[in-house]
Amino acid sequence: MRQGYLSQYFKGIAAKELSAVEADAATSNQHEYNGVSQLKNIFGTSKKTFSAQFIYLDDSDDEPVKDNGFLTWYDAREAHPTRTEYRMYFPTTAVSVCASAGDGLFIGVKPDNTVQVIVAEAESTICNQLLWLFGIEESKGFSVRGELDTEQDRLAFSSRLILEYLGIKVEESENLYLDEMLSLFGGTFPATMEFSAYARRTLTDIHPNDNPDIVLMRWMEREELLFRTLEKHIVSERLVKGFEDDVDGFFKFSLSAQNRRKSRAGQALENHVEQIFVCRGINYDRTKVTENKAKPDFVFPSIGQYHNPAFDTDLLTMLGVKSTCKDRWRQVLSEANRIPNKHLLTFEAAISANQTREMEYNNLQLVVPEAIHETYSNEQQKRLMNVSEFVEMVEFRQRAISW
Repeated sequence: MRQGYLSQYFKGIAAKELSAVEADAATSNQHEYNGVSQLKNIFGTSKKTFSAQFIYLDDSDDEPVKDNGFLTWYDAREAHPTRTEYRMYFPTTAVSVCASAGDGLFIGVKPDNTVQVIVAEAESTICNQLLWLFGIEESKGFSVRGELDTEQDRLAFSSRLILEYLGIKVEESENLYLDEMLSLFGGTFPATMEFSAYARRTLTDIHPNDNPDIVLMRWMEREELLFRTLEKHIVSERLVKGFEDDVDGFFKFSLSAQNRRKSRAGQALENHVEQIFVCRGINYDRTKVTENKAKPDFVFPSIGQYHNPAFDTDLLTMLGVKSTCKDRWRQVLSEANRIPNKHLLTFEAAISANQTREMEYNNLQLVVPEAIHETYSNEQQKRLMNVSEFVEMVEFRQRAISW
């Protein structure tokens, strides 16, 4: 097991496409996954029953469906002298009720020998992301990986987001900076903009005018690591103090921590994107009102010129920034009516082909850091813009303005 790799969280992974007899209770009551002989590589050959968490994921719900149960691994022909027929039995759960033929099935064995069974909606973004995360090709039969500490299994910002959506707490910290952060911020969480600036200062080997794709990834990775370090310390200290009989206080503290994580990543990304614009002398306004009280993340070259009907629309640019998209990308479409072709910068990996086609139909251009392009299909990559290309575009438009 290597720190910062998938092997830290899974000993082995198996994935396949669910068939009708595995997914549809009306078709079959067998409650067994088929074609499991390859699973001997991660489950062995002896009969075993594993405690299991079942999860159903799709692109429309913010919270996954979860249930607890078990998996039983056994040889149905154990008494036969020469034949084996391995099967994997699963009970009815809230997740199995949601499953449909064609959905992706992912079975992960954790280091404590419990199992996570994930069913992901067919052709969804989250199914694509899991295939990419686990390095598995989509297949009718089980594909199995038992070694999860190769270079492709190194965890980055995008892959950590996926793991946390699965409910897996990613354990990473950089204690080298902890004392400095405690001194600077007084043992509390500073404002996001202040923390973003601090994270950038710790990276002395890069400059904002370097390759924007690399710079933005480095800044986000560093802030995420530093935040987790500070969060772990602050939360641990609070838990040590305890809550006595204050149950409401405990839940309030827990909810606050969760909400802070969710909101901070998006704000941090906006902060770092803004710093690139500042250092490159790009004119913009951030979160200013357009129509119907909408506040796009960035308008170029200014909100004043946006509201000036005499200003050339072709020289206006709008950029939305979201660390992850899901269905929230549609919010961007109504945020600047004067600009028909909008841009959205995201760190979301492997967005489904259905969603990127819909974005294209709605004249929304995805801007994705170059390192994340490989998570998309070859056809999708032709239509992606990287951060450097976006920066060059707004610089070109700014030069074309007669001030």
